[in-house]
Amino acid sequence: MQIFNSLTRKKEKIIPHTPGKLSMYTCGPTVYHYAHIGNLRTYIMEDVLEKTLRAEGLDVTRVMNITDVGHLTSDGDTGDDKMLKGAKREHKTVMEIAKFYTDAFFVDCVKLNIKRPDIIQPATKCIDEFIKVISALMDKGYAYEAGGNIYFDTSKLKKYYVFGDVTEEDLEVGVREGVEADDNKRNKADFVLWFTKSKFDDQELKWDSPWGIGYPGWHIECSCISMKNLGEYLDLHCGGIDNQFPHHTNEIAQSEAYLGHEWCPYWFHVHHLNTSGGKMSKSKGEFLTVSLLEEKGYDPMVYRFFCLQSHYRKTLTFDWENLNNAKGAYEKLVARVAAVLKQDGYTPYKGEDATVKMLEEAKSETDKTGQQTFIKADVIYDEFLDCLSDDLNTAQAITVMYDLLKADIPKYYKLMAIEKMDKVLGLRLIERAEQLIKKEQDDQSDIPADIAELVAERREARKAKDFAKADEIRDKLAELGWEVKETREGTKVYRK
Repeated sequence: MQIFNSLTRKKEKIIPHTPGKLSMYTCGPTVYHYAHIGNLRTYIMEDVLEKTLRAEGLDVTRVMNITDVGHLTSDGDTGDDKMLKGAKREHKTVMEIAKFYTDAFFVDCVKLNIKRPDIIQPATKCIDEFIKVISALMDKGYAYEAGGNIYFDTSKLKKYYVFGDVTEEDLEVGVREGVEADDNKRNKADFVLWFTKSKFDDQELKWDSPWGIGYPGWHIECSCISMKNLGEYLDLHCGGIDNQFPHHTNEIAQSEAYLGHEWCPYWFHVHHLNTSGGKMSKSKGEFLTVSLLEEKGYDPMVYRFFCLQSHYRKTLTFDWENLNNAKGAYEKLVARVAAVLKQDGYTPYKGEDATVKMLEEAKSETDKTGQQTFIKADVIYDEFLDCLSDDLNTAQAITVMYDLLKADIPKYYKLMAIEKMDKVLGLRLIERAEQLIKKEQDDQSDIPADIAELVAERREARKAKDFAKADEIRDKLAELGWEVKETREGTKVYRK
C-alpha cells in the first residue's frame, strides 16, 4: 500500500519494521465533550486505512490514546483546562466527565461502523511512563525546569520542524491555536513536558513527581502510550492535519531524543471538515454531532458515505445540501444491492463462508463457468483494492463497486465480492439492503383488500394495454392516499 507520507511529502509504499506486522497509532479524543463530525471524519478515514491494510494481508495492531488529562490553551499553564471546564459545565468530577464522554465517543464509533482499536489507553493510566521518559530527557540534557514547569529544549535538535512548510508565525509559541506566550521558555518553540504548582486552585488530577506535584503536558502522552504498547519502532502514525504542528512535531522531537533513533517513518494526516463559517470547532460553542444528524433523520452511514466520496487530503465542505446529495446516492447504492439480493427470489444473505459452502453443495454451474465467474468477481475486487492502496482513493473504490453491481456476474459471486468490499468501506450495504427489502415486504403486506383489488385491476389493464384505464385507477388510488410505483418486481403501492 502507498500513502502520501506527511513526513517526506511524497507518496510512499508502507514497509513495516517487522515484515507482515504493522504497528499503527491514532491520536484519540480529549473527552471533555461530544466528538463533532469534523473530528469523526478523521476517525472514519483512519478506519478505512486500517481495514485496507488488513485486506492487504498485514497483521495490524492499532493503539489509540484517550486524553483524560485536560488540555491547556497555553504552555504557561493559563487559559482553559478543557477537562475542568467540562466538569464545571456539567457539575461533575473530571473523571465522571472523562468516562461519560469516552463512552459517548465509542457509541458514535459504533454508529459509524468504526472498528474499535486493539488497544485503548487513557493517559491517566500512564503517569509512571510519563515520569520515566521525562526524567530520561532531563538526564540527557533535552529538558529543563523553569517557573515550575519542565520544558523540552528544542535548541538541542538538529532540526525541530520536520513536516515542511512551517511559517514564523507558527513557531511563535509552538502550541495550539489561540495560545498565549510563555516567558519561562528558553526558546519560542520549547514545550511543556510536566506542569507543577498549577494555577488552577481546584485542579483535580495531580500526581507526585521528582519535580513536585503536577500533571503531564499534552504532547508527552502519545509518545509514551505508543512506546508502552508498540515498542521503540512505530510504523504508522495518524491524526488530523491540525495535529501535524505542534503536537506531532513535538512527539517526534521528544520520542527520538529519548530513543536515540528514528521513531516513526510514516505519517498520515486527514484534512479538515469545514462549514460555510470555516473549520468546525467545539470552541465556537455550536457543533454538529452524530446524534444531531440522527435527530434530523440521517442514517450515520450517510455521513460515512459523504466522507468516503472525497479524498482524505482534501478539505471537505459540509452543508445540508451536500449531505442530502450523499443521502440520495447512498440510498440508490443500497437499492442496487437490494436488487441483487432479490434476483431469482430473495433469501437472506448469510455471509461469504456460508455462500461458498452453498455453491459447492449446489453444483448448479459447471466448474468451468463457476471458476470464470469467481475469477471475474475477484478481478473487480482487486481493482477496488488497488484504488484504496493508491493513497486511499475511496471515491474511485466506490466507482469500482458500481462496476461490480453492473457486471454480468451470478448473484452469489457478486454478493460475496460486495461483502469483501464493504468489509473495508464499512457502509453496511448488505445489512441496509436487507432492511430495505423487509420494509418493502411489510409495506406491501399491510395493504387493505380494496386497495389490493384496485392494484390488481390496474395490473390487468396494463397487461391489456388499456393505459387510459390504468391511469384512471392510478388517479383513484392517489385520491385514496396511495402512491403507485412500477418496479422490476411489478407494481407496488405505498401510503403517501
